[in-house]
Amino acid sequence: MTLRTRLLTLGFCLLTLGINGCKNETPAPATTPATAPAAASAKTDPLAAWQPAFDPSSAQFKYTLSCVGHPAIEGVAVGYRIRDKVWEKSNGRLYVEFRPLSQLGGEKDVINKLKLGAIQGMMSSSVAAANIAPRLGIVNLPYVVDTFVKLDTFRNTPELWEPFRTGAEAQGIEVADFTGYGSYGWATTEPVRTLDEAKKINFRIAEAPVNTDLYKAWDLKFTVMPWPDVPQALQTGVINGLDHTAIVCNITKKFTIAKSFTNLDYAQGLFVHLTNKAWFDKLPADLQTILMETIVDESAKTRALTREQYAVQVAKAKEAGVEFISISAADQQKLIDEAAPVYATWGDKIGKTYFEKVRSTLGK
Repeated sequence: MTLRTRLLTLGFCLLTLGINGCKNETPAPATTPATAPAAASAKTDPLAAWQPAFDPSSAQFKYTLSCVGHPAIEGVAVGYRIRDKVWEKSNGRLYVEFRPLSQLGGEKDVINKLKLGAIQGMMSSSVAAANIAPRLGIVNLPYVVDTFVKLDTFRNTPELWEPFRTGAEAQGIEVADFTGYGSYGWATTEPVRTLDEAKKINFRIAEAPVNTDLYKAWDLKFTVMPWPDVPQALQTGVINGLDHTAIVCNITKKFTIAKSFTNLDYAQGLFVHLTNKAWFDKLPADLQTILMETIVDESAKTRALTREQYAVQVAKAKEAGVEFISISAADQQKLIDEAAPVYATWGDKIGKTYFEKVRSTLGK
C-alpha cells in the first residue's frame, strides 16, 4: 500500500469515528427561544423575577415610580403589588412602571426629577423626604415616631396624618401614603455598647438635613453619602458604621462586614410615597381613584408585613452571627437630652403646634 493510500484510509477512518462519535453523544437539552432569554436574564438581572405578567405597551397612561431600595424588602416590593393591582383595576389603562434599586439615581437626584415632573412618583426614604418639605422631617426626629405602635397611631389619627400628607403641596408634591423598613440603629464593624464607643465610629448617614443636625448634636463622627456608594465605602473602610435598620442591613448584605448592631430604635424607617400633583390632577378621575385607593390599601397591608419581616430578619441575622446590642437607659436618655437643639430647630421648621401635637398624642 502506497503512502498516499495509507493517508487516505486513515483520514476516512478518522472522519467515520468523528461522525459516529457525534451521533453517540447525548444531545444538549433543547431550549425554546422564550425560555433562553429568561434564563439568561435571571442570572444577570436582579429584577428578573419581578417582571410583569402582562404587556404594558398598550397602556394609555404611565406612572413611573422610583425607589432606592431592594424589592426583597417588603416596604419596597409594594411597588410591584401596586403595579399589578392598578393594571388589573384599570383594565390595562394605567401602567405603574416601578423602578427600584436606584435605577434612576440617588434620592436627591430623583427628588429633583419628581419636582420637575420627569417622573411621576417616588417612594422616598423618610430621611431624604425632609429635603422636600420640613414637615416631612417629623418622622425622623429621635424618639418621636419610634415604634411600630406609634407609627400606626400616627398614620391612623387624622389630626396627625393630614398635615403630614399635605406637607409638601407647596412643592407640587402630595404624600399618598408610606410603608416601612424597620427601626433605626447602628450597624458597625466593631461592637458599640456605649456612647463613648460610638465616638470612635465614622457613621454613614443619608443625604438628610434632620440626620445631619442630629449627629452634630450627638457629637458623633459622620459622613453624608448616597446609598449606592455605601457598599464600596464599607468594604474599603471609608466608613465603619451605618445609621440604618436591621431589615435593610441583613437583606442588602451589610452584615457580612458590619457584624454588630446597636438597637437605638430612635426612629422608624419609612418609604414615603410621593406623587407629582400636576401629573396626578391631569389623570382621568376614575384612574385617580384607582391609583390612590390601591396605594393606600397596599401600603396598609405592607406595614403589617414589615413588622413580620423585622422579626424574621433579626432572627436570621442572629443565626448568622450578628451581635445585637442594647444601650443603657442612661445612654438613651443622653441621646434624647442632647437632641434638644434639634427639637427646637426642627420644631420651628415643622410648626410648633403640630410638632407638640404629635409628641403629646404619641407620648414623649
